[in-house]
Amino acid sequence: MATIRTAHTVWKGNLTEGSGQTTLDSSGLDTFDVTWKARSEDANGKTSPEELIAAAHSACFSMAFSNGLAGAGYTAEEIRTQAEVDFVPGTGITTSKLTVSAKVPGISEDEFQKLAEDAKTGCPVSGALKGIDIVLEATLES
Repeated sequence: MATIRTAHTVWKGNLTEGSGQTTLDSSGLDTFDVTWKARSEDANGKTSPEELIAAAHSACFSMAFSNGLAGAGYTAEEIRTQAEVDFVPGTGITTSKLTVSAKVPGISEDEFQKLAEDAKTGCPVSGALKGIDIVLEATLES
């Protein structure tokens, strides 16, 4: 059975001068202000679709990596993942760069890199983003 999550946005005005609010309905966590300026220039305390995608991608990758490590017999002490989603006005979203560093006792560098790459391609958010470049930089901490 599928799990469904919902959010909604109310937008007022035109694209460049208008504004909106995006609400995370399923979790009830919060409502976030969105504007074109926050999307195409500085955030200034507002969010953007790209920031929300970055949050989803970093969380999804971390979960997939943790699962892949466990399947190979490893338990990460910590996985820290940052996603940078590039937005080019007039073009769209072009790249999601995942930068991960993790402490994983007993794993070799080669296996760490292989499992990180597997998580990058296997994470469902990566699957949803197949139309863009997904870049991975993975660092095994000692």
